[in-house]
Amino acid sequence: MCLHLHKVCTFPLKDILALQDEPIYLRLCYIEDFPETSEPVWILGQQFSALTEKDEILADVTSRLWFTYRKNFQPIGGTGPTSDTGWGCMLRCGQMILGQALICRHLGRDWRWSPGQRQRAEYINILNAFIDKKDSYYSIHQIAQMGVGEGKSIGQWYGPNTVAQVLKKLAVFDSWSRLAVHVAMDNTVVIEEIKPREMNGDLEGACALAEEETALWKPLVLLIPLRLGLSDINEAYIEPLKQCFMMPQSLGVIGGKPNSAHYFIGFVGDELIYLDPHTTQPAVDPNEDEQFPDDSYHCQHPPCRMHICELDPSIAAGFFCQTEDDFDDWCAQIRKVPKP
Repeated sequence: MCLHLHKVCTFPLKDILALQDEPIYLRLCYIEDFPETSEPVWILGQQFSALTEKDEILADVTSRLWFTYRKNFQPIGGTGPTSDTGWGCMLRCGQMILGQALICRHLGRDWRWSPGQRQRAEYINILNAFIDKKDSYYSIHQIAQMGVGEGKSIGQWYGPNTVAQVLKKLAVFDSWSRLAVHVAMDNTVVIEEIKPREMNGDLEGACALAEEETALWKPLVLLIPLRLGLSDINEAYIEPLKQCFMMPQSLGVIGGKPNSAHYFIGFVGDELIYLDPHTTQPAVDPNEDEQFPDDSYHCQHPPCRMHICELDPSIAAGFFCQTEDDFDDWCAQIRKVPKP
């Protein structure tokens, strides 16, 4: 994984290939406490010790939004399915990676959730954007219906690239968050497509444009579909992939094993840490007169882990840059990642 910082950031990896899913009501994963190891635990750009900070690790993981299969929601499209069990796992992973972006955007990376706490208005707004209803910005209904324009019928399994393209389209309607979602196609990040145009004139003109450029910047969600091998992940990409989780801009990775999508949020040693959407829960219908029933949107047990070599090579990595300086810093870090 490399980056050329002239006008184009290039990742020498091939296009993503779609996976296919199979109906599964509940998929068990490798869940146990973190091992007693001196190796650092990295979660979305933050480092922890498995020996002394296990409570902090669990609190951080629990604070991520956990979107799973749901049942008994409004029919998609009015006459479509009322559950996404068996086909919606990658769509739910897309919700999780975008949900993390909204957390960073409105609450900050260091925000923590705990059961029964008084809920901030921004947090409620974020959850409402994902509720399983047709009028929520990023609901399963909106993602499934928008996917029709990407050639996916409602109820069909998505690959990471399709989810990224759909999220990009849906973000346009989110006037509250005002995100700029950029999907890097052909493994290439074109800087000029992201940063406001640079001033090539006198100093006075450059200063006059500075305020305008600042106003033009929108918080950036950068999604990069990648293929890290043929049928299995190429070992040359393992360390570069780990470094992506270590960057403060990290939103994690969506991908998984063949026929099973997961949201990867970090690693310890050679094990990836992830949230698993393969649990079917009842749809939530918030009561405006009561606290939002949000416990089912947070995974309150130690997260799943899998060996990194089990990862399907088709993934999409995500990054969030609140400011233009954050993006410049991301570019500088990517440039330092060794080429495989």
